Amino acid sequence: MVILVMATSVQSQGGLKAGFYSSSCPGAEAIVRSTVESHFKKDPTVAAGLLRLHFHDCFVQGCDGSVLIAGSSAERSALPNLGLRGFEVIDDAKTQLEASCPGVVSCADILALAARDAVDLSDGPSWQVPTGRRDGRVSSSQGLNLPSPLDSVTVQRQKFAAKGLDDHDLVTLVGAHTIGQTDCQFFRYRLYNFTTTGNADPSISQSFLAQLQALCPKDGDGTKRVALDIDSQNKFDASFFKNVRDGKGVLESDQRLWEDAATRNIVQNYAGTIRGLLGFRFDFEFPKAMIKMSSIEVKTGSDGEIRKICSKFN
Repeated sequence: MVILVMATSVQSQGGLKAGFYSSSCPGAEAIVRSTVESHFKKDPTVAAGLLRLHFHDCFVQGCDGSVLIAGSSAERSALPNLGLRGFEVIDDAKTQLEASCPGVVSCADILALAARDAVDLSDGPSWQVPTGRRDGRVSSSQGLNLPSPLDSVTVQRQKFAAKGLDDHDLVTLVGAHTIGQTDCQFFRYRLYNFTTTGNADPSISQSFLAQLQALCPKDGDGTKRVALDIDSQNKFDASFFKNVRDGKGVLESDQRLWEDAATRNIVQNYAGTIRGLLGFRFDFEFPKAMIKMSSIEVKTGSDGEIRKICSKFN
C-alpha cells in the first residue's frame, strides 16, 4: 500500500529530496529494492534487521552510514549494536550500485531505502524516501546514547528529544517493534524476581506471563529469540499497540508506554477499537515519522563522502 505523504514535506528534509538519483543513477532505488527483496524471500526476519540498522545509524552521528563501518573501535562494535544484522544486504546492494553507477549512491541512502523496502515487503506502508545523504567519516564505539529496553518513558523521551523527535514520533517509531525479535536475556528479568518480593513485573498480563515463562525458562538459553509482536511477527501492522494496551509488551521500555499519560494516549489511538479502521492511522503516521527520523543530522552537499565499500572509509 503506497501512502503519499504531502509532497511539500518530502521535498526538503535538511537538503534531501525525493528522487535525488533520478538522473545520476536512475535505477538506484530499483536495485536496492530487488536486493532487499531477494534477501527477504530467503529470510523475512531480515526486514526488522534492516529497519533497526537504519534507526541505530540515525541515532548516532545522524543518518550517515557510520554504523556500517567495520572495526573493533567502530560504532557497530559497541555493546548496544552487537545484535545488529542486515549488513550483507547493504553490501550486496552497494556492489550492484557500484557496478552500474560508480561513486554515486551513498551507503547512508542505501540504508534509508532498504528500511523503507523492508517495511513495504512486510505488508506495511511504503513512502517516498528523500535522498542525497552523504557518508560520514567518523565511526566510534564510544558515547552512543541509544535507547535501551530498560529505559523509562522519561529517559526514552529525553533520547528522542535530543534528536528533534517528540512523543508522537517516539511512540510511532517504537511501533516498528510490530516486526522482529529479541533475546530472552533482554526481558527475562521481568518474568522472575522483578519486584523485591520475587514476583514478575505486575504490568505483564497473567496469561501472557505464562506464555513468556514457557518461552524463556528461568535458567534457559538467554540467546533464544522471541517475537516482539507475539501475534504477527512478520507482518507490519498495528497489533503491537494492542499488545501494549493489553499488557503484552515484551520489552519493559515498550510496556512502559502505557503508563505515561501522553504516550498512553498515542498507543490507545493506534490500538483503536474499530477493527481495521484505526490501524490505518499508524500506516499513515509511520512514514511521516520515518522521513523525520531519517533526516536527523544528515550530511549533504560536499560534507562527508560517497563510500566505495560501505564497511570502510575511502
